[in-house]
Amino acid sequence: MIMILLKIFQIKFNFMSILHLSDTHAQHHKMQNLPKADVIIHSGDITLAGTGEEVTDFIDWFDDLDYRHKIFVAGNHDDCLDGKNIQSFLPDNMYYLCESGVEIDGIKFWGIPYFISYELRMEKYQYALDTVPRNTNVLITHRPPLGILDRSGHITFGCPDLLQKVLEIKPKYHLFGHIHDAYGSEKSHDTAFYNSAVLNERYDFVNKPVTINL
Repeated sequence: MIMILLKIFQIKFNFMSILHLSDTHAQHHKMQNLPKADVIIHSGDITLAGTGEEVTDFIDWFDDLDYRHKIFVAGNHDDCLDGKNIQSFLPDNMYYLCESGVEIDGIKFWGIPYFISYELRMEKYQYALDTVPRNTNVLITHRPPLGILDRSGHITFGCPDLLQKVLEIKPKYHLFGHIHDAYGSEKSHDTAFYNSAVLNERYDFVNKPVTINL
């Protein structure tokens, strides 16, 4: 009876646990004994050199993990994925979000990668931002928004246009990485922000993936 009631309340309140990580840079195999969660999300820079072999190795590793759903986006190191539609090659419970989304148990996820071509053609990046639906619950990007968990030394590397989009649509959660020194979380503007880069600037494992309970 208790288990039945728990399932009922889980459905009613859309309870979901997420394990969030970012910036593994082809060192994913070093990660052992990851915490349990319903969904695991990787916010990009799955590779170091940006090769197809590294992407394939990551996908194989990701597939073997014991999570009900798996989501990832591409980072600036993963430029080999720019223009590639790989979703049809992935397992049914794995989602590569590239200016696209997925709904899981009533929670709406949307992902935007961060390719070098976005820097070369800002209109392409602006178009990517314009695709984000207003009803997004969890926004997943690689780059952080301006002024939020985006500082390395005395320099902020966040994107002002991304910040404006977040302020506009007000997702409950915004998950990202990219700036290794800015690992952490904060809540502002009605949104909980998480930078879950697991490596430091020297590419050493110093941070743990973050568990988020929705």
